[in-house]
Amino acid sequence: MKQECQILSVAPKPFVKWAGGKRQILPIITGHIPNRFEQYFEPFLGGGAVFFNLVSQDRKAKWIVSDLNYDLVLSYITIRDRTKELISSLESHAQSYFKSPSKYYYKVRESNPKGQIDKVSRLIFLNKTCFNGLYRVNSKGKFNVPLGRYVNPNIVNKENLLAVGRILQSKDISIKCQDFEDALKHAGEDDFVYLDPPYQPISTTANFTSYTDENFDYQDQKRLYAEFKSLDRKGVKVLLSNSKSREILSLFKEFTKGIVEINANRFINSVSQKRTGHTELLIKNY
Repeated sequence: MKQECQILSVAPKPFVKWAGGKRQILPIITGHIPNRFEQYFEPFLGGGAVFFNLVSQDRKAKWIVSDLNYDLVLSYITIRDRTKELISSLESHAQSYFKSPSKYYYKVRESNPKGQIDKVSRLIFLNKTCFNGLYRVNSKGKFNVPLGRYVNPNIVNKENLLAVGRILQSKDISIKCQDFEDALKHAGEDDFVYLDPPYQPISTTANFTSYTDENFDYQDQKRLYAEFKSLDRKGVKVLLSNSKSREILSLFKEFTKGIVEINANRFINSVSQKRTGHTELLIKNY
C-alpha cells in the first residue's frame, strides 16, 4: 500500500521525448503565464511539458489540448483510459528488446499494429529506444529513425504513466486530434492559449517539420500569425514559442513589445555541437 501511494504522488511529466520539448526552459515559460484563466488551450501539445506543469497545480480551469499527430493523441487517450494494459504491453516490449536490441527494434519499427494498445506501446517503445528520441516520419507517414545508442533505456516508466493517467482522469480535460484553427474556435476573453508550433527554420539545414506526414511550413506560420491576431482581437491572452528567425520577427513586428528572447539547448540535434547556444522567442500579447 505504501508503495502504491508513492507511485500516485509522482508529479506527471512528458511520457515521450518530443522535438522542441520545453522541460529545460519551463521555469522561464511559466513565469510568463497568467495567474488566472477560465480555459487553457494548447493546440501543439507534443510532449506536454507546459500542460503537465500547469494542470498539476491547483487551478480551476477547463483544459483543451490537441495535436495534429494522431498516434500521439491516441497515446494520451490510451494512458487516460487503459493505463495498466499499456504498461503490460510496454513490459513485453522491454523484455524482448533487452534480449536482442537491434533485431527487435527494427522488427517493431517495420511493424504496423492495428490495435489501440499495440499502436501506442509501439510509439512509446520506439521513442524510448530510437536515436535521440527523435519522432520523425517520411512523406508516406512511416517512422524512419534508426536505433539509438542506449545501454539501459527506460522503456517502462510505470510511475510516470500512472501519474499521467491519474491527472488526465481527474481534471476537466478535452484531448483531440485537430488543426490549430479548429482547436481555437471557442477561445474567448478570460482564456489563455499557449502556442508551441514546429519552429520556423533559421537555416536551410535546420528544416525539421516532419512531426506528421504533413509538414508545417511558412504558409502555416502565416496562418498561425493570423490566428494570433484574431485571438488578440477577441481579448484572449496568447503566448507563442518560436525560433528567432527573420520571418517570425517580421510577422510579429506588431507585437515587438511582447517579445522575450531566451537561450535554449536543443538536445535532439544529431550533431552535439549544435545543441547549445540557440536563441528562441516567447511572444505574448499581454
